Amino acid sequence: MSSDAIGATTRWSMVAVALVLTASAFSFIYATPFLIPALESSRATPLSQSGLLAAMPSLGMVVTLITWGYVADLVGERIVLTIGSSLTAAAAYAASTVHSLVAMGVFLFLGGMAAASCNPACGRLVAGWFPPQQRGLAMSIRQTAQPLGIAMDALVIPDLAEHGSPNGGLLFPALACAVSAVVAAVVAHDPPHKPRAQAHPDELASPYRGSSVLWRIHALSALMVMPQSMTVTFMLIWLRADQGWSRQSAGILVAVTALLGALSRMAAGRWSDRIGSRMRPIRLIALATSVSMMLLAFTNEHHPVAVLLMVAVSVITVMDNGLEATAITEYAGQFWSGRALGVQNTGQRLMTLAGPPLFGAVIGAFGYPVAFALCAIFPLAAAPVVPTGLEVPGFVDRRSTGWLAENEVNTRE
Repeated sequence: MSSDAIGATTRWSMVAVALVLTASAFSFIYATPFLIPALESSRATPLSQSGLLAAMPSLGMVVTLITWGYVADLVGERIVLTIGSSLTAAAAYAASTVHSLVAMGVFLFLGGMAAASCNPACGRLVAGWFPPQQRGLAMSIRQTAQPLGIAMDALVIPDLAEHGSPNGGLLFPALACAVSAVVAAVVAHDPPHKPRAQAHPDELASPYRGSSVLWRIHALSALMVMPQSMTVTFMLIWLRADQGWSRQSAGILVAVTALLGALSRMAAGRWSDRIGSRMRPIRLIALATSVSMMLLAFTNEHHPVAVLLMVAVSVITVMDNGLEATAITEYAGQFWSGRALGVQNTGQRLMTLAGPPLFGAVIGAFGYPVAFALCAIFPLAAAPVVPTGLEVPGFVDRRSTGWLAENEVNTRE
């Protein structure tokens, strides 16, 4: 059965499933920063220790992303998502009940190892259910799960932590991941994959062998994630410290910017579907990110246009998020896409971990303009790495084929 023959309701319901599961996983990954005020006020936890706790889930993800992708390639998405969400829920609950910060850190690390299952498995789930002409939009919608998970945390966790134990806020991602495990077990369905026994040897062979395409996509994705890390980490602080905005006003602008970023991801996915290329939009996005970041660096930081440029940079720099993941699943193929997505996410996660300390040090020593200029180098370096000649496998421009069919009918008449 081809993916074109699958009903639209089934396909889009799998996007909803992937969105719920991924948002729940990211709710756990990014929960700890929202506990920091409560940890500081009730336990006098130093910022260095609470910052280390906040990094533990991401460190756990780095360890297992490729392994979960390999398992998804072998056994399918539903099993991986059910087990991974269940283990994440258990780790989150355990972390919410312990008093020792060391024990809490251990459970956060273990939870990150489990939550990593959602990235490759959900990517495979969505990509497998959609034809090439719709896959970019569907995958980009799934990519909005990260800001959605963070938004849920921001609304719920601080109140839970304030009115209960400092780490009691982790009960929210524990519940979310428990619900996700049930959703995965009951609602998720693996795409109609070809059985491994019927696959041609070329389909089972490593897509990394004899080609640099996947490595180039991994490299450009790692470079492109650096400005994202910069803006996500420092936009709120920049608005308050350098622009003099109030906490409420800055928070509202950050939230609106995140929403615009989510919409920009979907627009980029739809754009790639229409032109039959994931790579050509990425090169343009990389150049636009670099130019806008450099403009921000050379704009007087107290000029009103500086805030508009910061919003523009924050929106543009996340546009490519779904495109690389879509290209990975298409080029790696059914039997390798999980592992390839694991490699992809590992590189991005490592850059995300390195970005804030690097730019924090630059900002402390030289100020924001120098940090913005330095950050502009990363997307500029990514642009020539983009394999723009890579086309979408199986893509059919339905506008042109529809026009040809109509033309043939008119000619016969």
